[in-house]
Amino acid sequence: MADKQHSPRFVAICEAASARVPHTTKEAVKARLDAGEAVPLIDVREESEYVAGHLPGATHLSRGVIERDIEKTFPDPDAELILYCGGGYRSALAADNLKTMGYTNAISLDGGWRGWTDAGLPTEG
Repeated sequence: MADKQHSPRFVAICEAASARVPHTTKEAVKARLDAGEAVPLIDVREESEYVAGHLPGATHLSRGVIERDIEKTFPDPDAELILYCGGGYRSALAADNLKTMGYTNAISLDGGWRGWTDAGLPTEG
């Protein structure tokens, strides 16, 4: 996770959440997309961020509504869900909350959108 001068308390809760959830890498996700796999990507950024660009095939469920809307969009609590945000903080918090809700395979994408785009990987939007 990249720290953009976030407050120490915010960083602490994000790091604690991150320690409780599994992670994946941009390389692993890209390899799965290249293999034609339908990768269950969830963009937890704000709608304006999503509209400006997102990972290929990503579903938008912002950090503000994911807990409210997840069961309608992804009813299977055992389904793999790969969450990403700008850099990794919001996705870790969201994945941790989904874990608390009984979602057993909520995963945070290391580096998030910035890591993906900094590597020059494909986007949509």
